[in-house]
Amino acid sequence: MDAISSPQNKRVRYLKSLQTKSRFRRSERKIILEGDRLIADALASNGRPLLALYSAERADYQVIAQLQSRGCELLRGSDEVLRYVSDTQQPAGISAVFALPRPPIPKPATRVLILDTIREPGNVGAMLRTAAAAGVQLAILSTGCVDPYNPKVIRAAMGAHFRLAIVEASWTEISAFCRDLTVYAASAAALHAYTETDWLTDWALILGNEAHGLSREALRLAQHAVSIPMAAATESLNVASAAAVFLFEAQRQRLHDDDA
Repeated sequence: MDAISSPQNKRVRYLKSLQTKSRFRRSERKIILEGDRLIADALASNGRPLLALYSAERADYQVIAQLQSRGCELLRGSDEVLRYVSDTQQPAGISAVFALPRPPIPKPATRVLILDTIREPGNVGAMLRTAAAAGVQLAILSTGCVDPYNPKVIRAAMGAHFRLAIVEASWTEISAFCRDLTVYAASAAALHAYTETDWLTDWALILGNEAHGLSREALRLAQHAVSIPMAAATESLNVASAAAVFLFEAQRQRLHDDDA
């Protein structure tokens, strides 16, 4: 089969729409993953591949073989077409369409991360990646957050979408999720340090927008404010860095308790 060389090809335009249009992704319930590593990770997490466009010269044929074994439709494309479909300046040798990942929500979820109106895709993706690594069971994105299936979020999350339950919710719905949890809000002004917090209880942690801080809804829901003590003249941490500090302290306490 000859490689597809025209960006006007029907399948190519379909891939481009999934890449660039949030509403289209949602209606189709599909996402695009770029690159051998991310695709292989999705396959290892039982993601369902549907269609892949690849470069005969640059794709990893072990990944191609895995996709083929899962019944994925495979299309060869020219470098021009792969550049057209890609969301990056240096496109990978393969882009693949996967069914929208929906890991089951634990009931009850006892370790919950809440993102409050965080719009920067790289930060959201990094926090989802950290949450998955630190044993968080559920990530909730409030109204006003960036689309969690934005290509930049997906790249930064490095496969977390296939390992971590992720939901978008109103504050009324978020409050229902947190009914039986102790709700903490990260605040630089809080007197209570994250290391002095008992993360062995069932908890939810709210992290807010760096520019505007916590919303009124978040402040209303939170029962306690917690901070990360910092050296003098340091105003604040990047929100994704702060998430890592909080979440891995919670994991450290949990692992230490398991070993006791």
